Amino acid sequence: MNSDSDAIAANAAAKASGIGRRRSAARRDSSALYKAKRDEISEAAIRVFNRKGFQGASMTAVAEELGVERASLYYYFSSKEALFDDVVRTVVERNLDFVKRIAASRISPRRKIRALIVALMSSYGEHYPLFYIYIRENLSHVSDARSEWSATMREINRQTTDAVTAIIEEGYADKSIRKIGDARVVAYGIFGLVGWTHRWFRPAESDVSAEEIGKIYAEMVLSGIEPPY
Repeated sequence: MNSDSDAIAANAAAKASGIGRRRSAARRDSSALYKAKRDEISEAAIRVFNRKGFQGASMTAVAEELGVERASLYYYFSSKEALFDDVVRTVVERNLDFVKRIAASRISPRRKIRALIVALMSSYGEHYPLFYIYIRENLSHVSDARSEWSATMREINRQTTDAVTAIIEEGYADKSIRKIGDARVVAYGIFGLVGWTHRWFRPAESDVSAEEIGKIYAEMVLSGIEPPY
């Protein structure tokens, strides 16, 4: 069955069971309560995806994590994929928050870079394998149903890159960082360094923790951009 047929079948099932109507009613009852419940489900899903990975996770497993009936989850999320998208958005927003806080702090640009790399890599390890699935997404080629999510994620990515670029430019300005080229390219290089760990890092099998990998990478980057004395 192709994806269009799957979508048609899913919509038909939702209409037949009344889930679509109940989902709309849940939204209308109280937007605050609706959001709180979605957040609760997302937190449980993070734990499930972390333990089981994307393929092994299921709506049933999330329901068991919460101690509720699986059917109740469909009032808030239409599928495992929709739930995964929401979970990834939640975690990426948290990363943006700490990146902005590091960028706005009073510590030196060098210390900001070190803190940034360690925090990013630690987050990758903590939320394994969510990020490694996410970074393989082509956000410009997703289905229409996910276009709003894709646009949100691209905006979060842009803000995160802008914040890291600003840190590099701050270091260029006070000469605590050697100007080796365009600051945005350096920022992309940092993201690439951390992101490439999806090819080999498995927390359960690694002798080195995500935090320690972050520290090693931070030293590599800082050794390459420190000014000569």
